Amino acid sequence: MFLRRLSVTLPLSRRFFSSNSNHDLSSTIAELNKEMESVFGEPSSNGPASSASNVYMAQEAQLGTHKGVESPVGLTHIGSTGEAQMVDVSLKESSKRTAIARCKVILGKKVFDLVLANQMAKGDVLSVAKIAGISGAKHTSSLIPLCHNITLTNVRVDLTLKPEDFSVDIEGEAASTGKTGVEMEAMTAVTIAALTVYDMCKAASKDIQISDVRLEHKTGGKSGDWYREK
Repeated sequence: MFLRRLSVTLPLSRRFFSSNSNHDLSSTIAELNKEMESVFGEPSSNGPASSASNVYMAQEAQLGTHKGVESPVGLTHIGSTGEAQMVDVSLKESSKRTAIARCKVILGKKVFDLVLANQMAKGDVLSVAKIAGISGAKHTSSLIPLCHNITLTNVRVDLTLKPEDFSVDIEGEAASTGKTGVEMEAMTAVTIAALTVYDMCKAASKDIQISDVRLEHKTGGKSGDWYREK
């Protein structure tokens, strides 16, 4: 009797696995389990059929985590296997893009007074730093490995002496019309300008500090406008 019922089950099982593609594996396993129960009774929680079903469902769940919708925020310079990559911007639309960045150089009273009086041995600190900042923005792709080499339409660097804390406030702006942003160009401009201030003044003091390098504002591109919260 047992063998006769088993012989009926096996052909049905073959029919399930040879059915068309619309009959997916999970439903096939479920139907097969029902037929096995009719022959052998309800399987235990750790039985072969249950184990096979559990393994399949676990694999399906694991695959689901990889095939799900990706997070809208990600590291664009990281490839699918974790390697560094340059972002392909060939399919992006060109738009006008601008970015403004800032930083501060804390000089201390002694150095501040020398810069204010234009008495530093190397010359006009603010003028040299301004030119260095503009040049730095133009060379961003040479300094930052994964930055694109873009054509800048404008670079502005302003340095302002702040007597209240004996510092130099540096603001930089970069602009371009293209397929990638200019945030890095603006930030490179203020950073190179700040380093130049340090170089021009280091003979008078080694205690000069560069701080608060930050992006303040950007426009253009798919992400639109962005402002730093005050």
